[in-house]
Amino acid sequence: MKNLVKTTIALTLFLFVGLAVSAQNTSYKVNKQKRVLLVMSSYDDMGISGKQTGTWFQELAAPYYILTEAGYEVVFASPDGGEAPIDLLSMKVPFTTDYTNKFLNDPVAMFAAKRTRKLRNVDYSTFDAIFVPGGYGLLTDLASDQYLIKMIRDFYESGRSIAMVCHAPAILRDVKLTNGKYLVEGVNLTGFKDSEDAEIELDRHLLFSLEQELKRRGANYKSVKNWAPNVVIDGPLMTGQSPASAAPLAEALRNRLKK
Repeated sequence: MKNLVKTTIALTLFLFVGLAVSAQNTSYKVNKQKRVLLVMSSYDDMGISGKQTGTWFQELAAPYYILTEAGYEVVFASPDGGEAPIDLLSMKVPFTTDYTNKFLNDPVAMFAAKRTRKLRNVDYSTFDAIFVPGGYGLLTDLASDQYLIKMIRDFYESGRSIAMVCHAPAILRDVKLTNGKYLVEGVNLTGFKDSEDAEIELDRHLLFSLEQELKRRGANYKSVKNWAPNVVIDGPLMTGQSPASAAPLAEALRNRLKK
């Protein structure tokens, strides 16, 4: 009888270890592809000015290629879903780049931009990072979108990367952590400067100043000369100042996701 008990215990342990090893191997084999949620504005009008706006093209195209070519999945989303507007000015010389030219002639990329997922239907728990391109449209919709504001808080508190370029950091204005503190308080960041808005004579059309509002919330706002690339990283938050910052910001996110 004792031998039978010992044999039974041995077989049980063998099966348990075998199942554990099998589970580990299965987990390794199905290791998921890193996913980035790229959130675009659905708004295409600058209020009473009547000026057409939307997402700035370079800030959409550069991260799309830098991240997909690194092997990451990039999913487009917007508040309304469907076709998200691209700022027409950003589709013209001298604002076009090799990335925008490639995107414009890429049927897969264009298909994705015209069929974005509705933001509130996205289960963001399945994503490793979020990237928000700039453009003036987001000041109207994304900056006050409560679902996105909660998403950014959850990403930040779970240590997942949040990359935002140009006007996108304006969305941080009303983001609070679960302790009630503004996310940007004491945090190093950047974003489109007041003087950059003024240089293209669009400052008087804005709902609010990104630079002033983030400083008012306690952010350590850092900038360089107008239109120069500038990326500031502080914990999970990664921000870029101007359109020239889109590519280096995407590269920084790409490198972080490799770790």
